[in-house]
Amino acid sequence: MNESNIDWILAIACFLAGIGIGALCYHLLNANVARNQKTRQKLAERELELTQFRDALNDHFSKASDLTDQIQRAGNELRQHLASGATALCDDSQLKRRLLDADTTPDDSETDKVDLPRDYADNRGTLSEDFGLKPQPSEGETPAANPPRI
Repeated sequence: MNESNIDWILAIACFLAGIGIGALCYHLLNANVARNQKTRQKLAERELELTQFRDALNDHFSKASDLTDQIQRAGNELRQHLASGATALCDDSQLKRRLLDADTTPDDSETDKVDLPRDYADNRGTLSEDFGLKPQPSEGETPAANPPRI
């Protein structure tokens, strides 16, 4: 064989090996792309389900709010009807007063009178700045026999 034939054979073999390696890399990378595409599709489906669930939840709470408003209105109408009927038909003054007082509901500030937590004490409590400190002796007095322990 001739040297030029060996060069051609070697070039063709390298070319075929490069095609084989390129096809193998393409196959491996394409598998990752397909897997990523499936993952993206699943993510899009989950997001769609989540938005549908949120919409259903919003509709549910909106409906529940409307129903509670209707119940409140019906309760107020019933209370007003009872009050008007009591004023027209009832002889018992205590019952009339109780039904008429039910129309005027007290404010939340009057019913729930709860003190907020504070970071200070009213009268020398444990949160006072000088709690646990003994007064300093004046110039004429002698200091205590036992110094305070630290």
